[in-house]
Amino acid sequence: MPERLAETLVDLWTPLIILWITLPTCVYMAPMNQAPTLTTGSSLELSRQSEELRILNRSKRGWVWNQMFVLEEFSGPEPILVGRLHTDLDPGSKKIKYILSGDGAGTIFQINDITGDIHAIKRLDREEKAEYTLTAQAVDWETNKPLEPPSEFIIKVQDINDNAPEFLNGPYHATVPEMSILGTSVTNVTATDADDPVYGNSAKLVYSILEGQPYFSIEPETAIIKTALPNMDREAKEEYLVVIQAKDMGGHSGGLSGTTTLTVTLTDVNDNPPKFAQSLYHFSVPEDVVLGTAIGRVKANDQDIGENAQSSYDIIDGDGTALFEITSDAQAQDGVIRLRKPLDFETKKSYTLKVEAANIHIDPRFSGRGPFKDTATVKIVVEDADEPPVFSSPTYLLEVHENAALNSVIGQVTARDPDITSSPIRFSIDRHTDLERQFNINADDGKITLATPLDRELSVWHNITIIATEIRNHSQISRVPVAIKVLDVNDNAPEFAAEYEAFLCENGKPGQVIQTVSAMDKDDPKNGHYFLYSLLPEMVNNPNFTIKKNEDNSLSILAKHNGFNRQKQEVYLLPIVISDSGNPPLSSTSTLTIRVCGCSNDGVVQSCNVEAYVLPIGLSMGALIAILACIILLLVIVVLFVTLRRHKNEPLIIKDDEDVRENIIRYDDEGGGEEDTEAFDIATLQNPDGINGFLPRKDIKPDLQFMPRQGLAPVPNGVDVDEFINVRLHEADNDPTAPPYDSIQIYGYEGRGSVAGSLSSLESTTSDSDQNFDYLSDWGPRFKRLGELYSVGESDKET
Repeated sequence: MPERLAETLVDLWTPLIILWITLPTCVYMAPMNQAPTLTTGSSLELSRQSEELRILNRSKRGWVWNQMFVLEEFSGPEPILVGRLHTDLDPGSKKIKYILSGDGAGTIFQINDITGDIHAIKRLDREEKAEYTLTAQAVDWETNKPLEPPSEFIIKVQDINDNAPEFLNGPYHATVPEMSILGTSVTNVTATDADDPVYGNSAKLVYSILEGQPYFSIEPETAIIKTALPNMDREAKEEYLVVIQAKDMGGHSGGLSGTTTLTVTLTDVNDNPPKFAQSLYHFSVPEDVVLGTAIGRVKANDQDIGENAQSSYDIIDGDGTALFEITSDAQAQDGVIRLRKPLDFETKKSYTLKVEAANIHIDPRFSGRGPFKDTATVKIVVEDADEPPVFSSPTYLLEVHENAALNSVIGQVTARDPDITSSPIRFSIDRHTDLERQFNINADDGKITLATPLDRELSVWHNITIIATEIRNHSQISRVPVAIKVLDVNDNAPEFAAEYEAFLCENGKPGQVIQTVSAMDKDDPKNGHYFLYSLLPEMVNNPNFTIKKNEDNSLSILAKHNGFNRQKQEVYLLPIVISDSGNPPLSSTSTLTIRVCGCSNDGVVQSCNVEAYVLPIGLSMGALIAILACIILLLVIVVLFVTLRRHKNEPLIIKDDEDVRENIIRYDDEGGGEEDTEAFDIATLQNPDGINGFLPRKDIKPDLQFMPRQGLAPVPNGVDVDEFINVRLHEADNDPTAPPYDSIQIYGYEGRGSVAGSLSSLESTTSDSDQNFDYLSDWGPRFKRLGELYSVGESDKET
């Protein structure tokens, strides 16, 4: 380090010495052991033009150099001399003092006020501050008056190579695709040097690779890293560590350097085909395995990763392509072989498949490396298993006539054991599908018989399930659905489709259609329904009506003549025989009711009742109903009036079995006074002492016997009525047996918690004269007036 510092100082002082030699003559060159001196001419020149007048003349300044230099990081036993200030006004008599001010004056730079020497008293760092601006001035030693104006100059800190390059963003990471060509750019790095980039080569950097050859190279000046080898294979080596150096001084000897690391990762490309781990795979599967079950897995390995390693699997050949399928598992990157159709050990015991694995994403740049696919052979062996019985058909359809005899055979189902042992089969009916137990089955041969009668009109289809069970292994069972269709037979006679009621107008014309009727049959013949209509044999020559068959299988009833009169006959009954076309045909007789009605001129029915003739002309049925309603209402009013009059005339004397208390309503709420304007809980006014026992009002019936009055003599016509009434009133008041009786109401409770206590005089133990009512005034303004009244009353008694 001392040698490097010495070389740096030599390089720095050489240009300075040359600069000093070429300075103008106004600069004084000191010996080598002295600093440069700044010299100036006299600032003021005095001349006497007269004894009282002095003229001040400005002199030309003696220096033009305004810069000084000092090396950074210089340290020694003594402060370093930066330079010297001198003025032509200084004759050497030590009457001039030099003053220094500005950046670092007194703290970093110190001046000798007599000689003008400037020293740096601290070690300087250009990277912290590159230059200092100072001001120098010469003043009188005694008076401190300026001898000339202040002069500004700069002290620059000269740089030395004391900072090594640094990689501020390191360490670095970069990626580059594998199999890249030579010179493929990877990334670039940048280093910084805190030294002065203008002066010298202290900040001139050169980059190089210390570790990472021969795979990568770097541009010395731009620091761009490139691949140095072509076709680097990720599968051989995926990650590389590169050490990069940045050296200043242009890379020359003595320069400082810094290093960083770069991790280069090769990214994957699809440059490898899939490859099966083995060429032949063996799997075994029971013949009764469920469809869709995974039988086995095959995998083709691919050295690539990610989507470049994804492969699709297919069955390209073999004798089991229809029974098996293969799917790709994206997570495990393998092929899953599954069962597609049922197996039968007795039919075929083994299968051979040829499967292929091919890359999904193929890079055209590497297509020349060969097909990105591989094949393998898969051999599957079918194992024998105890299988359940197999029906001869997956479903059965049976037909039976609804009039079939009981225990007759409807049909038969068959099943067999597919195993080599061929166990016997037992048949049964799942009674959950035949709750009414209409069918039976022979357990040995599977013949289905009828157990209860059938009715197609109630149910056309019956769906049952037949169970086949191996006798040797009851756990092996099979089920098959059996649909039984009930065929129709002609067992229902036709009848009217609805309840018909025909209306015949009195003013109708002969041949007029009175009513059109249709028939229905619960049976369902193959060729559809065809009905025959006729009248009863004894009514074939009916004088009033006739029938006519229509093309739509309906029947029209016509009138033979006019002049029907409802007063003579209001209703006609016409029996009609309806026959179907079944084998044998069935028939029934339905009666049509024909009512004679009065109609308007346009044939609209108005009235069909005989009573309509007795009604007055112009009085409708609605008016008659209104009149009857009014009469009934008047009768109800009369009955109510008579009932009220009877109750009013009943005597007031109460019999022994009656009790007047039934008409007395007890009110426990006495109100809260005139100031009570809000609702309150009435329960607080009830007597809690009377909750368990009701305190009723006690009406006392006198025990005196009724003493009949003597009959009064007839009142003469001249007697005053007023006197007669007064006499009767007096007798009533004095008669103890006449109501109302004397009644006593007990007020036994008036509340709790009141400081006033009870105000009832019935429970008072003292007389009014023994009480002092002055305490009422202490109860508040509500009782103040009451206390004054009682106090006045007591004073009046004493008076």
